[in-house]
Amino acid sequence: MKFFLSGLGNWSTDLDLITKAIIEADKLGFDGALMSDHYMWGEMQWNKRPDSNSTLETWTTLTYLAAKTQQIHLGTLVTPIPFRPPAMLAKMLSTLDVLSDGRVVLGVGAGWSQPEFEGYSEWNMPRVRVDKTIEGIELIIKLWTQDKVTFNGKYYKANNAILEPKPIQKPYPTLLFGGRGKRMLKLAGKYVDICYIPPWNGTETREKAKQRILTEAKKHDRTDKIAFMANGTELKGPYNSEEYSKRVESAVKEAATYFLVSFPRSREYINTLKTFAEEVVPSFR
Repeated sequence: MKFFLSGLGNWSTDLDLITKAIIEADKLGFDGALMSDHYMWGEMQWNKRPDSNSTLETWTTLTYLAAKTQQIHLGTLVTPIPFRPPAMLAKMLSTLDVLSDGRVVLGVGAGWSQPEFEGYSEWNMPRVRVDKTIEGIELIIKLWTQDKVTFNGKYYKANNAILEPKPIQKPYPTLLFGGRGKRMLKLAGKYVDICYIPPWNGTETREKAKQRILTEAKKHDRTDKIAFMANGTELKGPYNSEEYSKRVESAVKEAATYFLVSFPRSREYINTLKTFAEEVVPSFR
């Protein structure tokens, strides 16, 4: 089992905790750490923070953290692909992959925060955001893998674009899916390496969503290239190693190879991180 740390958000007031946690996770042997990627969260029913729109630019922060860590993979859960020009995102991440010696994980999503799109980009109906996500990923992959790219899509275009240097990871940086919806699940099956099906996946069960991904992967001869990430972020209340162990055991039975874990933000966060690494992780390596 590979363990990824999440749940730290990207709020500016939490920078000290984010930095300490990810540096410590690197020392403890965590495989990855994922940050949220939002400029403006807007009003959240599940987390009413007064500073919800005071955020760090996530990829800039991950570049900062790459310089302070050695082995841990760094990425997003998830990046809204339509939010930025995808060709520029491809260049940013290729540079970070080079600087970090191949540790970038690009979380792939279509976006949901209307305030940030209206403030910094362009808000579209869900169908268009998914269209842009599919087209954007196609362009990003071409830029990462081809010497010169001419692309004439409905939303994005490129004329003789050259992206050098290429990413360290081959054929390209790890893609992590963390969304919902039938078309997004098909996108995951076609392109993505790690699939995280969130607990809020709507009316469709996780098992059915998983089968949609695998069915699409089979069409593209990618069944053996898809890995699934189990969810350990639902556990609430005081930390309990036994409860986390049970959740990881369930993930093993479900044939997941990645486990997404988060802990309550508190003064004991780093101690909790260490306890988890000492009492839970070794049994599942």
